[in-house]
Amino acid sequence: MSEDAKTKTPVLQEQLCFSVYSLSLAINKVYRPLLKKLDLTYSQYLVMLVLWESDQRTVSDIGEQLFLDSATLTPLLKRLEAAALVERVRSSQDERQVIVGLTAQGRQLRQHAAGIMDDMLCAMGCSVEELGALRERLNSLRNHLIQHVA
Repeated sequence: MSEDAKTKTPVLQEQLCFSVYSLSLAINKVYRPLLKKLDLTYSQYLVMLVLWESDQRTVSDIGEQLFLDSATLTPLLKRLEAAALVERVRSSQDERQVIVGLTAQGRQLRQHAAGIMDDMLCAMGCSVEELGALRERLNSLRNHLIQHVA
């Protein structure tokens, strides 16, 4: 690395972390009105996506999939339970585990959420293939960073 590169002051617009951060803010801005129709926050929507994919999941399983700890996830689940979208029950095999399952209302909400991905695709102005490639690259970067700190 050259001496200039070592001492160069970081420039905000050249930082990958800022690009990812500002992209996340922009994505959330587009999601907000779409999810308002479902009466969900973005974080609640992510939990619902996990459960729509595979119902009856442990809290720890949901947390692992979303990269959330239980201190963050538990309040989300409580709000979803208060909205009658999920129910939480202790596992009969292991009392320490809490199983989260969709209610009938939670399953029905999936139909109302069906058009969100199309709306997001349109807003992003990319093809399905372009977004798939970008998602794979971002997931790879995330996995490398997780391994780095492990």
